[in-house]
Amino acid sequence: MMTNPKQKTRLLLNLWNLAGTEKAINQGQLNKQVKLSRETSKDYQKIYTELEALGAISRSKVKSTTKITLTDKGLQLLAESLKNPEFQYNPRQRVRTKDFNALLNWLRWSSQAARSPTSLDGNTKTEARQLRSYEEFKPVALAVYDQINRDYNLDHLIPIYRIRRTIGDRVTRSQFNEWMLEMQANDIIQLIGDQAVDVTPDQLEDSISTKLSGLRFFVKRLDIET
Repeated sequence: MMTNPKQKTRLLLNLWNLAGTEKAINQGQLNKQVKLSRETSKDYQKIYTELEALGAISRSKVKSTTKITLTDKGLQLLAESLKNPEFQYNPRQRVRTKDFNALLNWLRWSSQAARSPTSLDGNTKTEARQLRSYEEFKPVALAVYDQINRDYNLDHLIPIYRIRRTIGDRVTRSQFNEWMLEMQANDIIQLIGDQAVDVTPDQLEDSISTKLSGLRFFVKRLDIET
């Protein structure tokens, strides 16, 4: 029997809101946060099992307590689930304050992740956290990709230089190249060599070029349906 996709999305959203991807929380604490008035903790057991099998969460035992951690795969699944038009409340269904606030926090976070490390007025630098590993870089790069695709209606064919410039100095140029190529090797994205018209030299410089495959100007996601 398939689990309820809305319950699954709400569980991931509240897990992210409570703990992000950097710490584990007690499963009991998450149950109290996510379950509705007529639900019990048992209603979510199959969801935990399914999410663990998908690699979206990891579970560990500390004495008699089960700890839950959201993985990068879970973060990606949450982003895709929230964009699904089927995730919506029934007009007769009361929206819980917990879910509403968690969603607001997600919108603020995802908007910030898609911005360059400058303030809203474009002048003052902010304390954007450095991306020190591939696992930290990947969700940010995908969030930036999605934001650019939405803002400019690019039909999932995004110039690499736009992503590089949006992420900015949170990574070095060599790290950006290495991790984008790793995402391609993991079949998450495809780097495409066809060039658009009226390309400037600085845009070419901010693309990716390798000795084996030459210049790559565009990037396209492979892990979503377009």
